[in-house]
Amino acid sequence: MGFWGAFSSTFVTIFLAEMGDKTQLATLLMTAESHSPWIVFAGAATALIATSLLGVMLGCWLAKRLPAGIQDKVVGMLLLSVSAWLLWDVIQG
Repeated sequence: MGFWGAFSSTFVTIFLAEMGDKTQLATLLMTAESHSPWIVFAGAATALIATSLLGVMLGCWLAKRLPAGIQDKVVGMLLLSVSAWLLWDVIQG
């Protein structure tokens, strides 16, 4: 995958995943309460950059230690586990 392919795929995936997410709602509420939209934007953007950097660093570390097939299985199991946990939380009320 070339530069633009990786960039656009990452942008679209993260953009769609974050729409309506708790992070976006928290940013919306903080902006409404603080009346300082640019300061809230700077703080939220910096936090998103920091969490993205951690994800990239962990991804690089894992890529050197695990084959791609195992990475896919581990991530799949992790996502299924989180989904099951969230579903259990909803069922329990």
